[in-house]
Amino acid sequence: MIAAPKPLVAFPPAERRRVRCVLTDIDDTLTTEGRLTASAFTAMERLARGGIAVVPVTGRPAGWCDMIARQWPVAGVVGENGAFHFRYDPAARRFLRGFWVPEERRRADHERLWVIARRILAEVPGTAIASDQQYRAADIAVDWCEDVPALPDSEVRRIVAIAEAAGATAKVSSIHVNIWFGDFSKLAMTRRFTPAALGLDVDADRDAFVFVGDSPNDQTMFGHFPNAVGVANVLRFADQLTAPPAYVATQEGGDGFAEVADALLAAR
Repeated sequence: MIAAPKPLVAFPPAERRRVRCVLTDIDDTLTTEGRLTASAFTAMERLARGGIAVVPVTGRPAGWCDMIARQWPVAGVVGENGAFHFRYDPAARRFLRGFWVPEERRRADHERLWVIARRILAEVPGTAIASDQQYRAADIAVDWCEDVPALPDSEVRRIVAIAEAAGATAKVSSIHVNIWFGDFSKLAMTRRFTPAALGLDVDADRDAFVFVGDSPNDQTMFGHFPNAVGVANVLRFADQLTAPPAYVATQEGGDGFAEVADALLAAR
């Protein structure tokens, strides 16, 4: 039987004090009803000033992640579910990028992905290509909930089945199904990113990290980090989680993220 997450207050203060980096999903984790709230942004700023690096690990596109890496109080960002990492070095005034596969391969993969996407649009009524697709570098995002009326779980599963039957990877977020070719993932790219950027290894230094998320596409991260936390809305997916977070906040979305930040900083 899969253990249910413990309340965040059960996260021992001594373990909270070891945390040096917060990895976080964005949609419905940092955001609330699609908006980045003042409480969530302030929480990122407070963590950074308190010596705890913040790294968004998201399914959102390269165009968004460029801005996030440059303008948010973050140490870098992993985007499109692990297709790349971006980091801005203010001292050197350099923007650093690392992609899982080279541009030529990404272009070829996109041609194959559009074949799958067109089939999904034809066979699953109510779906749409995500409005942020034009800013993507490596995947295609099918909207099932963001700018279209929410589809039932059965239809979301049909999207995944069509993509997987074509040999692609498909991951369900709280708003999209992200589809790509390749073996990258949120965890795999985070594993590449953190040693050079932060001097931390996500395998050797697991207790130095907290991952905060909200949906089934965060399960790899929930399963890897012993101190992973779900914002309260993760409980909506309880029956779909084979690897739930260790802890769960009392509040949803950005307020839940702020709750996690408060817990980490209070322990210091």
